[in-house]
Parts: sequence; C-alpha cells; structure tokens
Amino acid sequence: MSTPTLAVLVPLLPFLGALAGLLLGRTAPGFVKPLAVLPTLAAAVLAVLVAFRQGGGKAIDTATELTPTGSVPIELSLHLDGFAVMVAVLVGLVATCVQIYSTAYLREDPRYPSYAALVSLFTSAMLLVVYSGDLMVLLVGWEIMGICSYFLVGHYWETEAARSASLKAFLVTKLGDVPFLIGLFALATDAGSFRITKILGTVAAGGLDHPTLIALLLLAGVAGKSAQFPLHTWLPDAMAGPTPVSALIHAATMVAAGVYFVARLLPVFAASRAALVVLAVMAAVTMVGSALAALAQDDIKRVLAYSTIGQLGYMTGALAVGDRAAAVFHLLSHGAFKALLFLGAGVIIHAAGTNSLSAMSRMDGLAKRIPDAFWTMTIALLALAAFPPFAGFFSKEAVLVAAEHTAGGHSELAPSAAGWVVLVAGVLTALLTAAYATRLWLMAFRGRGAAAPDHGKEPVAMTGVLWLLAVPSVGFGLLAGPLSDFFDGRELTPSLTTSVLGTGAAAVGAVLTYALWQRAQAQLLAQPQTAPAGATAEVPTAAVPATAAVPAAVAAAESAAESPEVAEVTQDHPVVSTAPAADPGRALLGPLHRHAAVGFHLDAVYDRLFIRPVRAAAALVRFLDREVVDSYVRGAGLGPRLLGGLVRRAQTGNVQSYLSALLAGAVVLAIATAVLANVNAGS
Repeated sequence: MSTPTLAVLVPLLPFLGALAGLLLGRTAPGFVKPLAVLPTLAAAVLAVLVAFRQGGGKAIDTATELTPTGSVPIELSLHLDGFAVMVAVLVGLVATCVQIYSTAYLREDPRYPSYAALVSLFTSAMLLVVYSGDLMVLLVGWEIMGICSYFLVGHYWETEAARSASLKAFLVTKLGDVPFLIGLFALATDAGSFRITKILGTVAAGGLDHPTLIALLLLAGVAGKSAQFPLHTWLPDAMAGPTPVSALIHAATMVAAGVYFVARLLPVFAASRAALVVLAVMAAVTMVGSALAALAQDDIKRVLAYSTIGQLGYMTGALAVGDRAAAVFHLLSHGAFKALLFLGAGVIIHAAGTNSLSAMSRMDGLAKRIPDAFWTMTIALLALAAFPPFAGFFSKEAVLVAAEHTAGGHSELAPSAAGWVVLVAGVLTALLTAAYATRLWLMAFRGRGAAAPDHGKEPVAMTGVLWLLAVPSVGFGLLAGPLSDFFDGRELTPSLTTSVLGTGAAAVGAVLTYALWQRAQAQLLAQPQTAPAGATAEVPTAAVPATAAVPAAVAAAESAAESPEVAEVTQDHPVVSTAPAADPGRALLGPLHRHAAVGFHLDAVYDRLFIRPVRAAAALVRFLDREVVDSYVRGAGLGPRLLGGLVRRAQTGNVQSYLSALLAGAVVLAIATAVLANVNAGS
C-alpha cells in the first residue's frame, strides 16, 4: 500500500469510528468502547508508519481536483513533509491515550457514547488539518474542530459553567475565524491557488501583493484557535469540560492547530517583517501574562490551562524569529507532557474529590494514595519547568537559541527586535513557569491536615496511560539530533548561554517558590488557635483553628461550581481542615495577585468594550423594530381592519335585510342620478 493511501486512512479511520459510534451508541452499547479506541489506535499506528516511510526526506505531494470552481481550484491534496508526519504521530498518540483513559474516567457517564464519537471526530479533523495540502480542505478540519470543542466543552450542559464556557469558546474562536477566512481568500487570490505548495512557490517568487495585510488577517484566526493574546480568554473557562477533553485540546488538537498552520505557511508571514514583530509581541505578552495568571489560580486545571497558553507563546515566539523547527519541536514535546499533566490532574481530582489546590493542601498523604499520578505528575512538572534532562528543557532551549540567534542579527527572516522581545520574555517566563509548577506540586502533594481519602488503586486504563506518556516526557528531548532530518535539517541542540539563562531562571523560580511555601507553612503554624465567629470553609484566608473540620464534600461542591465533572467523580470523603492554605503564589505576586487571579480583568474589559455596546445596540434595534417599524405595520393594517368590521356588521344572514338594503341603494342611486341630471341641465 502506498504512503499517500496510508495517509488517507489516518484521518479516515477515526471519522468512520465516530460515525459508527453515533449510529450504534444506543442500540449496541457494547461496541462503543471498541469503536472509540480501536480506530484511533489504528490511525496512530498508521501515522507512525507514514512517518517512518517519509523519513524526513523530500515532501510527498499528491492531489486531485475536488470540484471545478471556474476560478481558483479546490483540490483534495496531501502534503507530507517532516513536520506533518511528526505532528500526526503526536495527535494519534495523545488521542489514543485520551480514548483509553476515558473508558475508565467516564465509565459511569450516560453520555459517554456521544462523547467518544466526538473525540474521534475531533481527532479526525486535526489529522485532516495536519495532512491537508489545500487550504480549503484544511479549513474544513479547522471548523470541525471548533464545533467539536463546543460540544465537548459543554459536555456537562446541565450546569451554567459548562454552557457558558462552550459558548464562549465557540464565539471567541469564531471571532478570529472571520478575518482568518478573509485572509485565506486574499492569499489564494494573490497566489491563484489554495494549494500550499503553489502558495509557497508564489511567496518565493515575490508574488504576494499584500503580504502584511494577509499575514495579520491570518494571525487573528491563529490567535483565536491557539489561545494567544488577546483572544486567549476562552481557554481557562474551557476547563468546565471533562479532563480528558482538556488533555486532547491542550496537547494535540485545537490549540496546536494555529501554531502548526503558521509553521506550515511561515514564508507567508516572513514576507512581512512587520507581521513577525506583531507575532513576537503577541507571544511575549502571552507568555508573561499567562505565567503570572497561572501563579494565582486555585483550580488545578486552570493552572494547567494558563500554562498551555504560555507554552503556546513559546511556540509562536519561535515562529516570530523565523524558526519553525524549534516551534514544532516544542509543540511535540509539550504535547506529551501536557497530556500527562491533564490526565494526571484527572486522577488527582478523582481521588481528592476537588480540583481546588487550597483544599488539596489541607489533605495529608495524597501522594501516597495515588503514587502513579504522583510520580508521573512530578516528571511532567519537571518537563514543564524545563529542567534537564526532561523533554521540556531541550525544546524550550531550542526556542531560546532561535531567539538568541535572531537577536544577534543572524537571521535572514526576522528582525533582531523580534529576537530580543522573545528572548527576554522567554527567560522571564522560564522563571515564572518553574515557580507555578513548583507551587502546584507543593500544594497538591505536600499538604497538611486530615488524611487524604483512600479509594484504592486507580484503574489501569488511567494509570497505564500516565506511564506511557511519561516516557516521551523524559526522553523525547534526547531525540533532538535524529529529529533534525524531519525539521528542515535545523540543529535543535541547546547552547551554553541559553542553557545557563533558562535553567538558571527556572532554578531561581523553583527555589524561591519553595522558600516562600516554607515561610507560609511556618506562618500558619504560628497563627493563634482561635477562630472568629462565623468563619467557614468558604473563606480560606480566615484565621480558623487548624483542628476545625468539615466534610470534604463541601470542598468538592465548591469545586463543582467551576468544574462540573467533580460531581461525577466525587466519592465519600472524610473530613478536611478548613485552615488557611499555604500559598506561595500570594507572596510571589503581592498586590498583583488579585488581578492575576481573574486574568488581569480582560473579560471585564471585553465586557465593557464589546459585550455591553453590542447588547445596547441590540436593545435599540429591538425597540425600533417593535415600537417604530411594527407601529407602521400595525397602522397599515388598522384601516382595512376597521372597514372589515363595518362590513361584517352588515352581514346578518337575513335575506329581507339584504333586499331592503338593495332597494334602498337603488332608490339612492336613482335620486342621485336625477339630481345630477337637473344640475347639468340648469348649467
């Protein structure tokens, strides 16, 4: 079987699995899990085979015209280069892990059949984006992912949090998709084709008439899909969906699609140096802002959500300095350890009955209850903090090396200003990333208080997946040398300067956070053991006795307000302390903490700048429609209605009345005729 044929099967198999799952979900529930896991697993195996055959050599292109348009043709085409085949392997691996994990995590969910089918469709759409060689076909996968995310984020649609989060994700990404679509048409018009190879050929020949405009329009869609400033606000709220969905979205599908799109069309963006500077600034603001916000979050999933935004900022920063090899390398590395982080967080939530780090910090021995999650989460957090020799170190260093190279004026694509912006922001973000990773680890696994609940060993379908993902989280970075063949032959090895800067900053962040946590613990122990009247668990900063206790179900119920899945995975729990939590994030951020906790009020800003004016305009239009336009319509119908009422009164059904009226009318006409005749004769 030829390589293009195998590549066609890769997105086709999950699609067929999704279709079969939707059709048989209710009539044959026994087939749901096999239809969820096996097609995705087969697609992952085929993706590995395609990558092996492609081998990082010359790109494989094949195309057939999909439909005649009379102008710019639309073709069903494949473009299999090193970037495409490696990203497809990541998508297949993570999607398979998510499907296997979900069989245990959502085993009692009545909507699991539709959930599994949507995950398969989501996977198929991302694989279509990865392999497609035509922008219009790519757009199909791009939009299918958008609608799948709407349904999956809103899986717990009975809750307000899930409904609003799914709607917000859909609307914000669509806000970016409008200029994105315009940019695609403008690009195809200039190039005369939607084929990626022809577009890149046009760019190389200097055939783009409006490179800056096209690049900025496309960046709007990328910012929405990949959750970059200023369209990133939907991603933290999307944590209202099931945790496995978060792993899929954050690690291998939706948010990765925007980065991959820019990497594939990087020459288009590099044709405008202004667009690269905009991309660099966007990446820098995203990196630093999201890292600060992550330090202030109490929900473990929201910490990881802001972490994803920041790591995507690293990827877009690498693209801004013209190095797509470093960007995709970090995308692959991040996909492995971020999937592990989210799936590990799901195990923690399942065991603790809450997604609140403050509540976990008041539980003792949680790490011993879930040793698999503890060790694998530790590995993933070390990779996230970019400590050697974990995967995140090598991929983050590749980004910093690229930024340093551009800052020194050695890049032919990007201006040195973009390099300096990305380099400074990258080093600062390395410090902050290590800080919030250390904070999460300390608060989740080094809590003090009542004994953590013990529900026995977690299902193998959950823990086995964690150890599988731990392997690339540890060793993927060591493949930087062999992988260079897949990434345009670019070297991905760290340099001494960036290694010292990045690792040194990470070490400072981790040590500082640990020291502040120790101080916070000491301050809690030194607090007076008297509680003010009315102190409750809902006020974690209140001075209450360390021995005071309430059912852990209270903490779970509070968590359910933001993460509806807690209600499904919560079990019977013992009591937990209501003492204040030792949170080093408060000391690190100081007065900035309350602003970072709400995402620096961006939602409030958008509410005042956009939502309220739109609602006011809608109210005005509704008033004009009802009170002005409808008044004219009602007035136009009033005259005929009154006349009809008068005529209706004459319709009595009495024949004598009709004859009398006819006779009276005839007499009136005769008199009128006589009068008119006399008047005319006299004149």
